[in-house]
Amino acid sequence: MAVLPILRWPDPRLMRVCAPVGPDEDVAGLVSDMFETMYAAPGRGLAAPQVGVLKRIFVMDVTWKEGDRTPVACINPEILASAPEMAVAGEACLSIPGVAADIARPAWVRLGWSDLQGARHEARLEGFRAVCAQHEYDHLDGKVIFDRLGAEDRAALEDAYEGQA
Repeated sequence: MAVLPILRWPDPRLMRVCAPVGPDEDVAGLVSDMFETMYAAPGRGLAAPQVGVLKRIFVMDVTWKEGDRTPVACINPEILASAPEMAVAGEACLSIPGVAADIARPAWVRLGWSDLQGARHEARLEGFRAVCAQHEYDHLDGKVIFDRLGAEDRAALEDAYEGQA
């Protein structure tokens, strides 16, 4: 296992749509490294493009900071349904350190994914689980939190981020 370097925005790889994981691809080592990287960061979610791998994989563990680890690896995830009502939550991103924004997203999602053994799963995610899954899913489509903001808010946060460098 290894802690991988996390790409920082505006690295162009963070803006690319990721390819599906093929049925014969062995991604167990990558997933293990992604969990180690996420916990070391310390984050609650991490998508493969954030470590330079343009594959449809993300990992998340929304409870570990409170003491219980509930790691989930999502391979080829799909958002199958989402709430019509929106919820606003503060979000930060390991690829955009020092920046947080209030982002409106569907209040719940039904997520489908495969695990490392190829078994298919589906779950309705609510609260922070829904926020985290949607945030990481965005990375697989080449989107970051800036892409969820209006032009004025985006410009202000980009300026604040770039001013840190």
